[in-house]
Amino acid sequence: MKTYAGIPEENASLENSKVVLVTVPYDGTSTWGKGADKGPELFLDASENMELYDIETGTEPYLEGVFLAGEVAENSTPEAMTEAVYQKTKELLKTDKLFTLFGGEHSVSIGSIRAVGEKYDNLTVLQLDAHTDLRPDFHGSTSNHACAVFEANQKHNLVQVGIRSMDAEENQYLPEGRVFFAHEIANNENWVNDVLEKVSGNVYITIDLDAFDPSIAPSTGTPEPGGLQWYPTLELLRKVFEKCNVVAFDIVELMDSPYSKPTAFLAAKLYYKMLAYYHINKD
Repeated sequence: MKTYAGIPEENASLENSKVVLVTVPYDGTSTWGKGADKGPELFLDASENMELYDIETGTEPYLEGVFLAGEVAENSTPEAMTEAVYQKTKELLKTDKLFTLFGGEHSVSIGSIRAVGEKYDNLTVLQLDAHTDLRPDFHGSTSNHACAVFEANQKHNLVQVGIRSMDAEENQYLPEGRVFFAHEIANNENWVNDVLEKVSGNVYITIDLDAFDPSIAPSTGTPEPGGLQWYPTLELLRKVFEKCNVVAFDIVELMDSPYSKPTAFLAAKLYYKMLAYYHINKD
């Protein structure tokens, strides 16, 4: 039996797990770097090669259990993939466990955010990303990676962090007062607390790995200079878990490349750190 991070089977069953993990190896709409469909495989491989003791929190999050809930393999059309992710998410939300997802390109988040938003009122979607992803449609589809949070912005409280690339047409859709551009973060020592003021209630966190600077996460579809750094990002996430009720999160856009291992390991550590923050605040 293959388990998340190679953890013992007793920590990997649905019954004994407080967390469910779905993978979506989809790369149907990306427009430059290809290979995000290999992201889940790279993430799971890196996870098996990290230490399972978290120094910062003094905990071993795997002891709370992580159930590998399978993959969504639908890739016939972007819309069919979105519907499949939506249905899978709805099914797993019935378990009342923390829902987590690893992509795949960012379009995979559309269906999961839709399902989570139907279950939880007062939802904040916290997006860490280099790109706004606010186009209503792109290349003839509303399920394109460039549209990843358009629907979330219409229905929920969207907060965007690390943005440094967008199209002029997206200006009209920016959530007013809730966009934290990378160039402003670089000159604002209080940016973490400023973000926290906008995040409340139930929270879905969606992290595109290109939110990070390419110096620490180069293997993404569209690496943009001037991104987030590791420890300030962890500080933000830790405080979000402390303040709010995080009900789901996803990590996307890990791309296969000859230099994928540093980014894959960052993604594995990021996921595990988020589990640690979740459990210490639940306990």
